[in-house]
Amino acid sequence: MKLFLYFYRVLISLAVFTAYSSTAIDFADVATWKPEGDFSKAENHILITDVPSKNAKGQHWMERECDLVPFRGKQVTFMVKYRCSNVSKPPEPWNGIKFMLRYKPSSDAPMQWPGGNGMYGTDNEWQWTGFSVTFPKTVTTGILSMGLENSSGQVEFDLSTLRIGSLFSEKERINQDWKIQYPESVASHPRQRGMMSPHKITYDDMKTLNKWNVNLVRAQISRNWGAVGTELDLEEYDRWLAGKLDNLEQAMEWGREFGIKFVIDLHCPPGGRNTQYNMRMFIDKKYGDHFIEVWKRIAGRFKKHPQLYAYDLINEPVQAVPALPGYDYWNLQRRAAEAVREIDPDTPIMIESNESDRPQTFSYLSPLRMHNIIYKVHMYFPLSYTHQRLNGQGPAITYPGQIEGVMWNRERIRETLQPVIDFQKRHNCKIYVGEFSAIAWAPGAEKFLNDCIEVFEELGWDWTYHSFRESPVWNVEMAGDCIKNMKPVKSTPRQKVLLQYFQRNKKSK
Repeated sequence: MKLFLYFYRVLISLAVFTAYSSTAIDFADVATWKPEGDFSKAENHILITDVPSKNAKGQHWMERECDLVPFRGKQVTFMVKYRCSNVSKPPEPWNGIKFMLRYKPSSDAPMQWPGGNGMYGTDNEWQWTGFSVTFPKTVTTGILSMGLENSSGQVEFDLSTLRIGSLFSEKERINQDWKIQYPESVASHPRQRGMMSPHKITYDDMKTLNKWNVNLVRAQISRNWGAVGTELDLEEYDRWLAGKLDNLEQAMEWGREFGIKFVIDLHCPPGGRNTQYNMRMFIDKKYGDHFIEVWKRIAGRFKKHPQLYAYDLINEPVQAVPALPGYDYWNLQRRAAEAVREIDPDTPIMIESNESDRPQTFSYLSPLRMHNIIYKVHMYFPLSYTHQRLNGQGPAITYPGQIEGVMWNRERIRETLQPVIDFQKRHNCKIYVGEFSAIAWAPGAEKFLNDCIEVFEELGWDWTYHSFRESPVWNVEMAGDCIKNMKPVKSTPRQKVLLQYFQRNKKSK
């Protein structure tokens, strides 16, 4: 039995990379790469950018056009190996060492810039960087770039290692016959409809949520969201975590008064991110091991609290490069779940899928061979609508309507969630939408939220809106046409939609 478990645990960590061909032109042909700026060049199959400190500002990279038509409708991973020397810390997390694709989902859509960005420092060993994209069926071409932005120092990319394809595949799924069972207390639990928490929860927050008839808070243990190169000092991380858990315990005590339950959400894992599209604990054993220890600590502290609904092991895992065996996004959650079960056999555990828990990745997600597991998804599609003009640029996009060349409405939302629906039917599992939203100034945001919730309600899913009194751009108590103009208001159309559905919680509170 132990030998079987060993091979079972290793199998899922050995992702098979399936390559796609985007063009007849060889990506390793350095002649197809052109320099942007004065400090980049190609030697044999190596792209080299070497920027003096006085010239750090600006874009310094090699780039080339790539045909994206063969990728239409596919989830695609871009990977390459790099090494660096004395790269200065960038002013923003999307600067620094750049491995980036810029493209438009459709001719009338705003530009997108996914990439394995933000790295800096010195690392003389070749290592992977990468990112994943789900392309719409309207995409045509893009520009792939490698080099530095707003940083000095040297970085090299090995074109012979460039991979474009699928890191995870439906063919690699396991446990496809597994049907999940729940104890009666979970199976018959009243529907959960609620909000994501602010970073620090106050008594006034809980009073307001109670007034709104919220019955669930997804409590985020978070800082440095999206930053690269943070959470490296584990002693300091543990001190910070202890303070966050103290606040959470106090909030849960207030939850007793108001009949509100909590999902404990580890938003910020040990080791943070080594690129914007990869968490360090997947490639560094020290941080992966500490992740499991953190969950032992949390379960030991909260296991019998009456307001605890579930443990959410990791918020929006992102893995776009090969992991250490047993340390990939799936196996680390599995191992943490097993550790939690040893301490707390009763509380539901939530598992998230890859690529920031997007619905499309449920097509290759395997269920854990464990019961009382809730599977969690986030819904921010189409991203060009939900996050429009977040940085103050781009056209106004209206919902419902043509977005990225596709008609977006309630039916399209349900179609986007189909991989999750299929997963639920296949494995008889509970689904929880941990986050969904539309930015405050998005035309038709209240219609988008209403259509999302209507689909969730139809499917019997629990849900929490992102977010309550955190960033003003998602806050339904504020309004404005850009982030600098956000102001508190008496009511918003988005808030009215949420309050309408929170009314359904009255019977269960």
